[in-house]
Amino acid sequence: MRTIGTACILTAAMAAAAFSAFAEEPQRQLGAHVHGHGRLNIAIEGKKMDMELEVPGADIVGFEHEPSTAEQRSALAEAKAKLANANVLFAPEPKAGCALEQAKVTIEAGHEHEHEHEAKSGDSSHEKEQGGHSEFHAEYAFNCTSPSRITSITFDYFKQFPNGQELDITVISPKGQSSFEVKRDNPSLDLTGIM
Repeated sequence: MRTIGTACILTAAMAAAAFSAFAEEPQRQLGAHVHGHGRLNIAIEGKKMDMELEVPGADIVGFEHEPSTAEQRSALAEAKAKLANANVLFAPEPKAGCALEQAKVTIEAGHEHEHEHEAKSGDSSHEKEQGGHSEFHAEYAFNCTSPSRITSITFDYFKQFPNGQELDITVISPKGQSSFEVKRDNPSLDLTGIM
């Protein structure tokens, strides 16, 4: 079983992708995140498909502070278990034969940063909040018997986490880097032609 530590190249590629995305969006400020809006990076190399998911705690458990009640601690444990089961969240085209080999879920807490709140109407306002905000960070390692057949991914992530509204996705494949956005109302990603 390979370890997620092989993601050194993935991390460098994702950093380059994040930098170019950041450079293209001057209105965004470093450290801001939007409720309902997460990021997913996918790297496909050989028979390996690695994913890295980052989402605000509010999207996953409905709060971003340290759990203070038994109910919140239970919600946190349940969320980590759901996030660890990538097969329930992301379904690559079955013909690609992708099997989850490893999953790692962590919670990064205590960030003090600017924070965007996005209302259901789509209006957003910037608000400086003091105190900790948590983000869930998950890494997944898949082995695919036929990676050239990864032509789509279905996102049941949105069924599992009702507060999640959209994911910004960066895919790095043998043909280069591509960016996509997947939303709750259309939870499928067409990857035709990227392999």
